[in-house]
Amino acid sequence: MKIEISYDSSWRNSFLDGSNNEALPKTGRKFIGSMTSLKKPENYIQRRVSQDTVMGVLNRLIGDQRKLYQSREQADYYFKEIENAVTFEDRPSYVNQEMTYIRNISGSEDQNSYTGMIQVDSPIFLSDYSSQLWGLLSLEIEDLCEFIIENKTVTSKIEHNPLVIMNRLEDIFKYKPIPNEGKVNDAFIYLQSKFEKYKGINNKELILPISLYCSSLYLQLERLSSQFDVSSARTKAGGLSGISNNGFTKKDFMSRYTSGAKKKIWGNPYVRKERIKGIGEVTSLMEKAGGMLNININITREQAIDIKEKIENAGVSSFYLGKKGLAYVSNIRL
Repeated sequence: MKIEISYDSSWRNSFLDGSNNEALPKTGRKFIGSMTSLKKPENYIQRRVSQDTVMGVLNRLIGDQRKLYQSREQADYYFKEIENAVTFEDRPSYVNQEMTYIRNISGSEDQNSYTGMIQVDSPIFLSDYSSQLWGLLSLEIEDLCEFIIENKTVTSKIEHNPLVIMNRLEDIFKYKPIPNEGKVNDAFIYLQSKFEKYKGINNKELILPISLYCSSLYLQLERLSSQFDVSSARTKAGGLSGISNNGFTKKDFMSRYTSGAKKKIWGNPYVRKERIKGIGEVTSLMEKAGGMLNININITREQAIDIKEKIENAGVSSFYLGKKGLAYVSNIRL
């Protein structure tokens, strides 16, 4: 028996974790198609037509709308003795990469936005310690290293405004990694001894300036605590909002100093960008394919007639092949 299925615009990526062969978790399968999640290579998941795909299609065609794993668990599973006789050939006539906007019904937090009015009158910006705390962000790296090692007083100033401070942190984040030598190495060793969570280097053993500055803020906060009451600067967990020993997160920093809640994102373009040595920047989009799927079932003529009758009685005119797209039975041959 041969069943020919024509399909168009079949999505060849998955943006949910877990598997269709498992029971659905109480909270649902996690959305891993956000811009942040797609930065991790394991979250850009490519799919191809598999044996499970084919069996799911066959069950759908005879009117069984349960998940494939649910059908297989039943004692009266129709294809129980037939699965091993099923083979297939996927013959896509095209495979395109297209920019696709996908919905995230659970919503995720925008990493770079905030809502509400900016609260510039927060104590962390108006206290006696504020100038010396935020002022170190205006230091050059050499001066910063001297501050770390020699405990020099910070006299440089920066405007005590959350937007100005965040913009400065974003500028520092763009600094290129620097060699771990001289005063920089001394500062690195000092911060390592002070903060267990401080990493400060990349996989090439180069110093990350943003980590140097962020840990320096914690160091300065500790030093200033001997002269001032700095409790207004700390969160309930004891840290600086949105700032860790190794970096910062804009949404977490601004959420403390704005009147609104964190901004939600309900969808985004499905795109992954990565740099590959010797090639440069590579952009991967949603793959969509169209073509013909040929399903061959090595069974008796009587069994083939029974399957054909069930397909005709179910009357399934069109369906998804994998994720989205349009598929339909174009021919059945016994």
